[in-house]
Amino acid sequence: MSAAQRLAQVRDLQAIVREIAQAEILPRYLNSTRQRKSDGSLFTEADLASQQAFTTVLPRFLPGAVLGEEMSAAEQATLWAKGVEGLWCIDPIDGTTNFANGIPLFAVSIAYLVNHQPVLGVVYNPVTDEAFYAARGAGAWLNGTELPLRGSASSLRDAVAGVDFKRISHHLGDELAVRPPYYSQRNFGSSALEWCFVAAGRLDVYLHGGQMLWDYAAGNLILSEAGGIAEPLNGGGSLMSGPALKRGVIAASCPSLFADWAAWIRTRS
Repeated sequence: MSAAQRLAQVRDLQAIVREIAQAEILPRYLNSTRQRKSDGSLFTEADLASQQAFTTVLPRFLPGAVLGEEMSAAEQATLWAKGVEGLWCIDPIDGTTNFANGIPLFAVSIAYLVNHQPVLGVVYNPVTDEAFYAARGAGAWLNGTELPLRGSASSLRDAVAGVDFKRISHHLGDELAVRPPYYSQRNFGSSALEWCFVAAGRLDVYLHGGQMLWDYAAGNLILSEAGGIAEPLNGGGSLMSGPALKRGVIAASCPSLFADWAAWIRTRS
């Protein structure tokens, strides 16, 4: 399939994601009751309703089972093993705490994987109506405008960083708090959006101490197609190595910033 054909596919996919999010998620915003899963994390009826809608619709668009965050670990592992030729990986609402508390920073994250690698990715915030999307080899886009929206910072010292402090080591957190190598730091509470903010140039560098596959499967593709780089925090293996592992990640909007950011982090981890 050509890059142009893949781009046409992902444009059709983002239209599907918009439609479902606006039907199943947006009407429940500010009207959903928080509940807790067995691991203590939050979910709402909007998570379940949107996951059910995507599970029904996506395999009609491209063949493949749907691996979702709201499934059991055993179900996820089975689908991953069987999904080499085509697998959907979805987070029906990334940023559930924001969603449940009325903070308008959350998103649907959808990736289509072939050979366990993302080839299509969409991240959509229904409140702002921003759809970030990418297709392998065809670039990354925000509502039809090619990413990035702005150039990267000229140096790490001038960079704006996205950092989730609660999931990194105390030592690294102390170093970042006391002697940060960047200009300023942000945390938005939605991993999927933060990946896209790096791709767009809203953030220059990124650090998160623990993400699951559905947190970054779409965002990582969008970032790479926008010219950015990401790796596991420990520098080993692949981010795309299965749904069971929680991985630390580092990323940057361009190779030069990534080299400096990764070097700084790894000497202090």
